[in-house]
Amino acid sequence: MEEPLVPLVPMSHTAPIRSHRKPRRNAPSLAMRAGVAGGVLSTLAVAAAAGSASAAEPVTQTMELPTLTADLATQVAQSADATQQAAADYELQAERDAAAAKAAKQAKADLAEAKKKAEAKKKAEAARKAAAADAVSRSSARTTLSASVSTSTSVAAPASGSVATVIAFLKAQVGDAYVMGGTGPNAWDCSGLVQAAFKQVGVDLPRVSQDQSVSGTPVSLSNVQVGDILYWGAAGSAYHVGVYIGNGQYLDAANPSKGVVIQDLSGYPATGAVRVL
Repeated sequence: MEEPLVPLVPMSHTAPIRSHRKPRRNAPSLAMRAGVAGGVLSTLAVAAAAGSASAAEPVTQTMELPTLTADLATQVAQSADATQQAAADYELQAERDAAAAKAAKQAKADLAEAKKKAEAKKKAEAARKAAAADAVSRSSARTTLSASVSTSTSVAAPASGSVATVIAFLKAQVGDAYVMGGTGPNAWDCSGLVQAAFKQVGVDLPRVSQDQSVSGTPVSLSNVQVGDILYWGAAGSAYHVGVYIGNGQYLDAANPSKGVVIQDLSGYPATGAVRVL
């Protein structure tokens, strides 16, 4: 079906044509826009003021920093004080520990010293008792020898018995002191001891070693017998004497450091010997 045609009406050249120009705004509209603009400007002014106020806030915060720094310095100082106090306490404890260790060491040393002194005292007491017992034994031996000599009616006793008596007397004096010019009973010189020993069997010898070295019959050292008198130095001018007791040994009052002792003849060979029994 075809659509109907629309008839075209020609326009007059005098007909009004719509203008394309924008219509003018009226005064109320302009006033309103001015008010809006003023409001915007006011808002911007307020924002600017707020911005200025906000810009001033860092100054306020900067003013508070010294307070925070002072607190931090106080905390640091307190921490340093605490560290120093801990170090002082540790040092004090170390000193106490060292003092305690030193005291314990000293106590141990004192105890050891006390034990040592007690042991020395014990040994000294034992030596004293032994010396006392030895002194009693010597005194008993001397008494026996004296009784034996006093009951003898013969000056020239049998040789074997005489020699044994002389040797027994000499051995009883071992340990006695040496004193120049000593003739007993607890201190002797060399010739004083020899004279006293032979006197036990009735033989009277001269007092000094020079004379004793020529008393009796001279014998060679290779033929020396128990009981022979040994001398050191030339015969007639001997400076020391002793008595041969057998087994290569002799007994004499040696010197102040040794006293009366038994010695080996090989260590101090004699010059000669004489026999009186």
